[in-house]
Amino acid sequence: MRLIYVHGACVRDGDWWWERMVTPLAAAGVRSRAVALPSCVDDVGAGLELGDLYDDAAAVRAVLDEDDEPAVLLGHSYGGTVITDAGHDHPAVRGLVYVASLLPDVGDSQASVTGSDPAPWLAPGAGGTIGVLPDVVRELFVQDCDGAVQDAAVGRLTRQAMTPFGQPVRGAAWREVPATYVVCTDDRAIPAAVQRERAAHAEKIVEFEAGHHPFLARPEDFATLLLDVLPPAR
Repeated sequence: MRLIYVHGACVRDGDWWWERMVTPLAAAGVRSRAVALPSCVDDVGAGLELGDLYDDAAAVRAVLDEDDEPAVLLGHSYGGTVITDAGHDHPAVRGLVYVASLLPDVGDSQASVTGSDPAPWLAPGAGGTIGVLPDVVRELFVQDCDGAVQDAAVGRLTRQAMTPFGQPVRGAAWREVPATYVVCTDDRAIPAAVQRERAAHAEKIVEFEAGHHPFLARPEDFATLLLDVLPPAR
């Protein structure tokens, strides 16, 4: 079984966000890796053309296509919208895990589910991009991580295209394979009560005592939770 991690909005370096999870999962025989999303960029000034939701989904499907091993897609925050589209009708996908995320249905966009007004921690900018305010990240997103991790997380913020948030998903993978929703009960950005509402389409809902990034704050314990909810390989 392999686990494919899809990061949230306005960050770069997906490998860094997931790196604390690789070893504890591998010890249990689960390969895992992160996907870099084309709608986010490493260098805002590099003149790169930003992708959209469908480019993000294509990047996930490209990883799924690398081999025939069964896979579970894990979508964190915005990444849940991506895996909903990317996992649709793909033979390798055996399950989905949504972390502090949402499960849009066919024709829904992230904006139609969460509301079209930008969250107060988002900073729209020129060129159709959006970013996250660094001070708010420390206060609301990684408050339960140590200072070094907070600094590293803030250093990996980046601009993202706004287009993906308004694009509808073309398929709903959660209608085809089992989906588990992880409610992060100490999340200050997306309150647990809101997460529970957004988890309505999930087959299973579990709660975990951590902030918005449980894979940074409590990686060993979060790995144990994931191993409990992953479907058996077959």
